[in-house]
Amino acid sequence: MESFSLILAMVVITALAFDFTNGFHDTANAMATTISTGALKPKVAVAMSAVLNLVGAFLSVEVANTISKGLVDEGGIRPEVIFAALVGAILWNLLTWLVGLPSSSSHALMGGLIGATIASAGFSAVHGGVLLTKVLIPAVAAPVVAGLAALVSTRLSYGIGSKSDGKAAEKGHRAGQIASAGLVSLAHGTNDAQKTMGVITLALIAGGALAPGSNPPTWVILSAGVAIALGTYIGGWRIIRTMGKGLTDLQPQQGFAAQTSAATAILASSHLGFSLSTTHVVSGSVMGAGLGRKGGVVRWSTATRMAVAWALTLPAAALVGAGAEAVTRLGDWGTWLVAVFLVASSAAIWKISRREVVDHTNVNDTEEPAGVVTQAIAAVTPPPASPVTEELTATIPAQASASAGDPASAATPPAAAV
Repeated sequence: MESFSLILAMVVITALAFDFTNGFHDTANAMATTISTGALKPKVAVAMSAVLNLVGAFLSVEVANTISKGLVDEGGIRPEVIFAALVGAILWNLLTWLVGLPSSSSHALMGGLIGATIASAGFSAVHGGVLLTKVLIPAVAAPVVAGLAALVSTRLSYGIGSKSDGKAAEKGHRAGQIASAGLVSLAHGTNDAQKTMGVITLALIAGGALAPGSNPPTWVILSAGVAIALGTYIGGWRIIRTMGKGLTDLQPQQGFAAQTSAATAILASSHLGFSLSTTHVVSGSVMGAGLGRKGGVVRWSTATRMAVAWALTLPAAALVGAGAEAVTRLGDWGTWLVAVFLVASSAAIWKISRREVVDHTNVNDTEEPAGVVTQAIAAVTPPPASPVTEELTATIPAQASASAGDPASAATPPAAAV
């Protein structure tokens, strides 16, 4: 019983650690566009997002129930299985944060849980129907829907605001962007904090501390909300830089359209119990907003790297989760070995990240290099005329006309050319 209590405590602590990484990994979803357009200062933005993430955690438990009751057979797994799943999810979160890729924390968790469950109880312990309808299909459909909505919204915003005062319209869009960013933060807390609630509830059921089919207890909801809020306040500045500057260059109108579209998709999915990736949704809406502005471009090289990370998330986390589960089957010392490996790997990743620090002071300093498609578009798009260019354009035709009327002056070379 003492050993069981210890492993259950380890699972809860590790789940909250994952929730913390989820918070700083996904801060970019809510605040990257707000920070990149200058609507809010970086520290103010993450503080606001943290508070709203905490509030959002109390709005629903539908997604938590999808994980604790629907995805895997709750009666056929041990707490060690959930611990192994969390190890896979945390390590993937940290690795993608290190390289600044906004991958899905949600899919990392799903992948770790699926891999560990299959290693422990076989494929039959995973409910394929739930995986398909509430995880995989939303993963593909949600970013497409959000991207199209953001594209249309962006074009409408520019069309409606074309006849209004430029400064007044920009100020209004910045205010709207702050409000929509708050809505995304609220939606993120509603969707992503619940995933940790579901995992902890599943562990409590597996360990016999809760009856099968139970909803998350209040202390689980509170602790998950606090953990994701703290992680959000820390700020995943590397990913904020990629999301805000790496995909496209956003104006306030685009930021407002992107965040409003993303928040709508996330809140609707949370109500339906879909465990979608807020990262996928926001990335899709940012790309849609980038394409919605006339002359706007998307850096497809960055988008391609993100897509590769998305495709690898589920299988990579599943493999780590399965491997960790195999080690935990060796007994208590195996579980401790996995725990030491997790701590050591996390410390190593953090140490590597200190070689090039990205924080609130320099998050907007460096933009991602333009990709091949962006460079090609820029090459065929004439740059705006500068005052010097306009002056030369006006002067050269005048000189040409004078030369045509005076053959002598045409035969005499300019003094500067001699």
